[in-house]
Amino acid sequence: MLTLNKFEEASEKVKEVTLETKLIYSEFLSELTGNKVYLKPENMQLTGAYKVRGAYYKISTLTDEERSKGLITASAGNHAQGVAYAAKRYGCKAVIVMPTGTPLIKINRTKSYGAEVILHGDVYDEACAHALELAEKEGYTFIHPFDDLAVATGQGSIAMEIFKELPLVEYILVPIGGGGLAAGVSTLAKLLNPKIKVIGVEPAGANCMQTSLATGKVTTLPAVNTIADGTAVKTPGSQIFPYIQQNLDDIITVEDDELVGSFLDMVENHKMIVENSGLLTVAALKHLDIKDKRVVSILSGGNMDIITMSSVTQQGLIFRDRIFTVSVLLPDKPGELSKVADVIAKEQGNVIKLEHNQFVSTNRSAAVELRITLESFGTDHKNQILKQLEIGGYQPKIVRTSI
Repeated sequence: MLTLNKFEEASEKVKEVTLETKLIYSEFLSELTGNKVYLKPENMQLTGAYKVRGAYYKISTLTDEERSKGLITASAGNHAQGVAYAAKRYGCKAVIVMPTGTPLIKINRTKSYGAEVILHGDVYDEACAHALELAEKEGYTFIHPFDDLAVATGQGSIAMEIFKELPLVEYILVPIGGGGLAAGVSTLAKLLNPKIKVIGVEPAGANCMQTSLATGKVTTLPAVNTIADGTAVKTPGSQIFPYIQQNLDDIITVEDDELVGSFLDMVENHKMIVENSGLLTVAALKHLDIKDKRVVSILSGGNMDIITMSSVTQQGLIFRDRIFTVSVLLPDKPGELSKVADVIAKEQGNVIKLEHNQFVSTNRSAAVELRITLESFGTDHKNQILKQLEIGGYQPKIVRTSI
């Protein structure tokens, strides 16, 4: 069972491998939501995520014989690094099965701790099934990433730290993939203060826990589709499910587009890289129908590869109208480009890219197309630039942005 004594034991044990992730008060998010918002930055852990807590505590509870057999697990990345690092500390062999689409940074980091990495399956569930097969075949000790009470106890140490720093916390937002973190945090939080509200947050495209709670039993989704790869789980844990049912107050789902915007918020306002799964609790803040409450958002990890980071940044700028592309038609004669540039310059628009198409019409003197990709301050600024282009007689049309 998940007990206070076990949580206290785990909280002391994980100090051997965790960095101190003190709460960060967010003025930006507090003003945006009307609450007092604090961030629990688990993205700053040595392994880049909270998962090392559950992995290390779980391995500490194993016998010498169980550890000597070698450890195996399945993970989309963060639990993989947690097990690999913890196994290295205990001198154990570690085999990690990861989905084939796992970001390269998570694969390389896992290997850097001495683990053997096997890529198998398109999603976590397929990787997990393969890991269980290998465990039976080779005799490895399997460490489940979330459906294990010892693992959940280790993850719950986050709640212990939150309460020590902010005893009057009223809401805790926790990301959910399979449910281990949510089970540990919500159970300990309720033990420490039964009145606290613990809200789980899932991607809308991978809401296995929300679906399971609605049906009253562990339910498998037919498919998952989300950029939050760390929480792309089809089936939540059955062992931890009763604790979720008892202690979680609600679940919020967020769309991928919201995660993209939240990434920009974290980078620009807190100078932190937070992976998409870790951003769930940031995106969920605006869905809370509360005011003047002390809210803690757990940032579960920060392991994002550079290519994904670049894509998310670009999409975020486009979604917020800070980058847009406009098409204008103008006569094909000297000086026309200069006139358009002058209109944009007067409105302080910053030109990123120009595309000049002389073949948009058979009558080039009548019209050629100019596509201009611009940087603006946001939607209002974008609309002001478009208005001035209209006044100039250019009949601007927004086209899909491609940087």
